[in-house]
Amino acid sequence: MDALILSRMQFAWVIALHILLPAFTVGLSCYIATLEVRWWLSKDDVFRRLSAFWTKIFAVSFGMGVVSGIVMPFQFGTNWSRFSDGASNVIGSLVAYEALTAFFLESAFLGILLFGRKLVPQWAHAGSAVMVALGTLISSFWILAVNSWMQTPQGYEVVDGRYFPTSMLAVIFNPSFPYRLVHTVTAFVVTAAFMIMGVGALYLRQGRFVAESRIMVRMSILFLSVMVPIQVVAGDLHGLNTLAYQPVKLAAMEGLWDGGAGVAASLFALPDQEGEKNRFEIAIPKLASLYLTHDLDGAVRGLKDFPKADRPPVAIVYFAFRIMVGVAIVMFSVTALGAFLLWRGRLFETDWFMRLAILISPIGFVAVIAGWTTTEVGRQPWVIYGQMRTAQAVTPSLTTPDVLLSLALYMLSYLVIFGGGFVLLRRLIRIGPADGTEAEKPDESGRRPLSAAAEASPLERTPYASEAG
Repeated sequence: MDALILSRMQFAWVIALHILLPAFTVGLSCYIATLEVRWWLSKDDVFRRLSAFWTKIFAVSFGMGVVSGIVMPFQFGTNWSRFSDGASNVIGSLVAYEALTAFFLESAFLGILLFGRKLVPQWAHAGSAVMVALGTLISSFWILAVNSWMQTPQGYEVVDGRYFPTSMLAVIFNPSFPYRLVHTVTAFVVTAAFMIMGVGALYLRQGRFVAESRIMVRMSILFLSVMVPIQVVAGDLHGLNTLAYQPVKLAAMEGLWDGGAGVAASLFALPDQEGEKNRFEIAIPKLASLYLTHDLDGAVRGLKDFPKADRPPVAIVYFAFRIMVGVAIVMFSVTALGAFLLWRGRLFETDWFMRLAILISPIGFVAVIAGWTTTEVGRQPWVIYGQMRTAQAVTPSLTTPDVLLSLALYMLSYLVIFGGGFVLLRRLIRIGPADGTEAEKPDESGRRPLSAAAEASPLERTPYASEAG
């Protein structure tokens, strides 16, 4: 357990927990914006109540995301200083653009969204929700541009060991960026949709907030019926892009040791990296060539076609990829069942489907973690693919006790942050949306009256004030 391994474990711990938050808030912000616009257009107060409820949850999640996200760029200087020194001329500007164009946009309009409902016209409040959602999408754009450049670098030159951009457009729109952007953002909004559907199903089974719950479940099913198939297609296109630009990662995903024409698709195996083979394998002949090259006899390169030093940890990539694909199949099946029940008019009365929706509501987070593991572990042993190895990127002065201490502190602090956040979110969900009896509708100007029921902001109406009820 040297400083390199511990630094990789530390970064994995930080990013694995942090990514859960944008996986939720990107989609949730889009949902809140949709609710606000529908309220503005329809004047149906149920949309306002739903928006106020989910805005509270978004605020808590956003705050947790900010706190956990600060640590990631901080680590670039403490643990990965050689990477920062070499690549900062390329990625530094992209990270700065993210702060300038996205984070400031989100922060400014989030204040209006949280505290301005009774102070600004209805159209302005809906516009602030749209701006917050736009900020989360822009943030995803820049962060994924950085990650994609590290996966498929282009548009740079190396001078004295440092990377300098020769074309910022080429840096941003590198070969894997469009596929990774669509695949990741779609995964984020799908994750939020399953959570929203699960909460709505929970209330329906409890007989609470029936009007709001029906909207949550119906909107989620309709949205997932479009986005889940798009996600499947985007994932397939992303895989083909990986085959073209990172073939060794693709070989690890498939557990393919011997390349050639007409390769089999491995359904299950225990990869043996030392023996360069799969144990207890179940495979379908020629299937991998068919979906990778669209030809039964298409040629695909295997792991043995690459030096051992350039291969990723095969077992981790292999199983993470199968978890991701398995989750996608479950998502597609549940969405198809929900759409069928909605079409037949039996969705809200089918108790077993409501139970299923509650059970699988966190399934999107599993897919996101599995996909992130596939992408990042599959890139190893490179931090900049084909250019800079991970071992070359770590800070040379780090010692094992230093990193072990910081890793322990990060683990402890994140357990406190995420544990406390989970408890608060759970309480907010237990309380649920306002039932509408105390809520006052906006007047002709779009402003809500300053009554006792409306004076408290979404953050001030904490669950503690309602514990007695």
